[in-house]
Amino acid sequence: MERREFVKWLGFGFASMTLPAVAGAGAKGGDKPNILFIFADDQCHDALSALGSEAQTPHLDRLAARGVTFTNCYNQGAWHGAVCVASRTMLNSGRFLWNAKALEPNLNAEREAGRLWSQQMAAAGYDTYFAGKWHVKTKAAGAFQTTKNVRPGMPNQTKEGYNRPIEGEPDKWSPYDEKFQGYWKGGKHWSEVLGDDAVEFLGQAAGEKNPFFMYLAFNAPHDPRQSPKEYVDRYPLDEIEMPGNFLPEYPYKDAIGCSAKLRDEKLAPFPRTEYAVKKNRQEYFAIISHMDAQIGRMLDALEKTGKAENTYIFFTADHGLAVGQHGLLGKQNMFEHSMKPPMIVCGPDIPRGKPIAAPVYLQDIMPTALELAGAEVPGHVQFRSLLPLIAGERMIQYDAIYGAYCDLQRMVRQGRHKLIHYPKAKKTLLFDLTTDPLENKDLTGDPRHAGVLEALKAKLIALQEEMGDTLKIDWSE
Repeated sequence: MERREFVKWLGFGFASMTLPAVAGAGAKGGDKPNILFIFADDQCHDALSALGSEAQTPHLDRLAARGVTFTNCYNQGAWHGAVCVASRTMLNSGRFLWNAKALEPNLNAEREAGRLWSQQMAAAGYDTYFAGKWHVKTKAAGAFQTTKNVRPGMPNQTKEGYNRPIEGEPDKWSPYDEKFQGYWKGGKHWSEVLGDDAVEFLGQAAGEKNPFFMYLAFNAPHDPRQSPKEYVDRYPLDEIEMPGNFLPEYPYKDAIGCSAKLRDEKLAPFPRTEYAVKKNRQEYFAIISHMDAQIGRMLDALEKTGKAENTYIFFTADHGLAVGQHGLLGKQNMFEHSMKPPMIVCGPDIPRGKPIAAPVYLQDIMPTALELAGAEVPGHVQFRSLLPLIAGERMIQYDAIYGAYCDLQRMVRQGRHKLIHYPKAKKTLLFDLTTDPLENKDLTGDPRHAGVLEALKAKLIALQEEMGDTLKIDWSE
């Protein structure tokens, strides 16, 4: 099927489908279902070929065709530049952003008390497995029964990988030259090692009586965006499209903490150029395709276990990434490209090829998995199960979506409108995501949207109180 045909089919072919009830504690003969959680790092929400992206992801497309794709999945933000740490702390603890920050110094005690996601799955009778990027401030080895190749936050980025490329000058770094190590430190690309670990884990689980909970976390497509040359060659530079929201520099970059002092932002030179952005996007798509190939290996290995029909698969990432959009490279901003990862859920009784546009948080996967396991969701878990939304028992997951980055940025989305506020710049932005999904047109100066603007300001203040966000906002500009 051609990509455009698939996108049309995925988006509209099941629009009138009646949703069946979703299985709870087991889909076949009362057996508890297996849970396979696949986690990417820095993958933008639309970086799937099934959604029309340049990124070639045939195996993730397989999942999208078999399950539900959430097209408005959010991360709440972060309390420092390592957004992935905040995202993963929320995911494994079940707490909203500022509660997760407060809990972070005590995560060892949380693990010792058996309160982390994986430990609750073990208490429900699951064999638990972990491999890949952990990046949570307690040991994975104490949180999972079986661990292998636990990775740090990111592969080492050499000095040659920054402030490049510069048009007309020889590129001092290569995404496929193994001398730069990074993902090749140890001799084999880390994504391939994770593929190996997954195949081994699935083979082991096939011989066990207990259901399995498997948490497989890629470092990809986080920089350094390295992949074998054959993957880079799939994306000729002259065929890479420029983002429709490209800017040479973001005008508020200093006030929001996204200047050249921020590690993520100095991956490419200022001001951004078409050449530099295309090179960064080429390497980004290539490492995603390489990761996708490893996901294909995982799916094939699952089929060989004979357990695929009783396994729920979740795929998401810890957040998105700008990669040249709005003049930004990183994820430390409140735009859709950086707040939203992809999310796919498939398994027994999950509708096939169904998009769901209701805004959710990626951390909703945690209580969803607990519900599927037949476990009671603890009272401290603030995120919500996706199962009622998937089954059509409710149409709205959250009244509004909240976002924050340090004391530098705040965001609220409600319905089609989204407000972003920069306290240090004393600047507020308003977007209509229905008519302007790339967030190009600020509506704060349009009197026709004055009512929406005031309503979103009030909603953000209410969410701050609910979230324990103590930042005082001065709306004067």
